[in-house]
Amino acid sequence: MGDQATGFWMRLAGLAGLALLGACGQGQDRDAAGADSELPAPVPVASVDAPVESPTLTAIKRRGRLSCGVNQGLVGFAYLDNRGQWRGFDVDFCRGLAAAIFGNPDAVRFVPLTASDRFEALADGRIDVLWRNTSWTMERDTGGTLSFAGVNYYDGQGFLVRRALNLNSAAELTGARVCVQAGSTSALNVDDYFRSRAIDYRSIVLPTEEAARLAYGREDCDAFSADVSALAAARTTLSDPQQHVILPDVISKEPLGPVTRRGDEQWTAIVRWTLNALILAEELGVTQANADASAEGSRNPGVHRLLGTEGDFGTRLGLPRTWAADAIGGVGNYGEIFERNVGSQSPLDLARGLNAQWNARPGGLIYGLPVR
Repeated sequence: MGDQATGFWMRLAGLAGLALLGACGQGQDRDAAGADSELPAPVPVASVDAPVESPTLTAIKRRGRLSCGVNQGLVGFAYLDNRGQWRGFDVDFCRGLAAAIFGNPDAVRFVPLTASDRFEALADGRIDVLWRNTSWTMERDTGGTLSFAGVNYYDGQGFLVRRALNLNSAAELTGARVCVQAGSTSALNVDDYFRSRAIDYRSIVLPTEEAARLAYGREDCDAFSADVSALAAARTTLSDPQQHVILPDVISKEPLGPVTRRGDEQWTAIVRWTLNALILAEELGVTQANADASAEGSRNPGVHRLLGTEGDFGTRLGLPRTWAADAIGGVGNYGEIFERNVGSQSPLDLARGLNAQWNARPGGLIYGLPVR
């Protein structure tokens, strides 16, 4: 019995050894599999909070001003006033970005661009950000050169026609000549609309929005098709705006927003969060007039995080602690920017519509991401 017991324990030890070797082998197999799958190494915790240097931001600071690409001239969005000063919805977002960086909304140079040359200007470094009624599309977003930082205006394409035509719908434009600008999604959207309905039409493509508008004004075409906001702006420039109507048809979705160069994600984040700060400020009731008082007197922790009196979110962007407060103090919140440029306080008098805050009545699509 003693020999049998000894043999039993020896066999048991052998099995345990084999199991241990097997476990070690499995660990090696897992290591090999991990290497083959090229999984990234864990990011050290300390590096998560460290600001990443942005080459674009470094160049802007060295230069002393932001370079912002805008429309050549679109009433309400980007245009030169009677004193030669740039004004407009997109222009104010550029100024807000300059204020976030320098504490000065005037530290910006505006570069007027056509739809055809806007992306080239961004790619070759003539501008730091493109804020020029540009639609966020899959082709542009996946092309490898552009990064969209957000949406500051939800639009859609429509048709401007003469009231004398007595039209109720774009579907009645059989055989019509339709003016559109080159280098935009407008011509493609028009073709999709009429082709899907088997309606004959003639597309007249002009090099710029201004050229398309002037051609429509000369009656070289029966309709002018562009974003509804652009049509509203174009109508104000015609000799008798009341003789022209925007048809109720909206034939596309046009999410318009700022564009940056692909490859500098920190800079894209700066643009994104500056836009978001201006949106969030409206939701939180922070205005250009009360930003300073809110920073000290508000009981809302979200207001304190936004304005830099709690936390240090500016450092994450490579900006001052007061980056958002500076942007809001420079140009106001999203609602203020909207109303004075394209809303009730402007000649365009556009309703908020989809560009209302998400919690308004009726609600829109404008939604501030949390700063926390």
